[in-house]
Amino acid sequence: MIGKPDRKKLRNKRRIRVRKKISGTGERPRLNVFRSLNNIYAALIDDEKGVTLVSVSTLSQDVKGQMARGANKEAATVVGKLVAKAALEKGIKNVVFDRAGYLYHGRIKALAEAAREGGLEF
Repeated sequence: MIGKPDRKKLRNKRRIRVRKKISGTGERPRLNVFRSLNNIYAALIDDEKGVTLVSVSTLSQDVKGQMARGANKEAATVVGKLVAKAALEKGIKNVVFDRAGYLYHGRIKALAEAAREGGLEF
């Protein structure tokens, strides 16, 4: 069928291309971001061991009560600050940012900047 390209397929191609180059380690885990229509998720992943070290989303109990919607820049900012706080508690300061094929704009940018303000370096 000729027409618009499938956005999910294009994002997945970008995600795979980026993941070939980015890998998280124990000293410098990968900060992975996923965004859906209703929520935003962030996780610190050690790819060498295949372990998720820290995970925060707008579905978490401490985040869910703070806002009415989980899919806007304010929610992304809260998630970014919380993931930075949780990472610093585990002794993680340096991370590799994985935007998962999304453009560095809007919610993704808000989460990344909040994580930087929270003390993470990437």
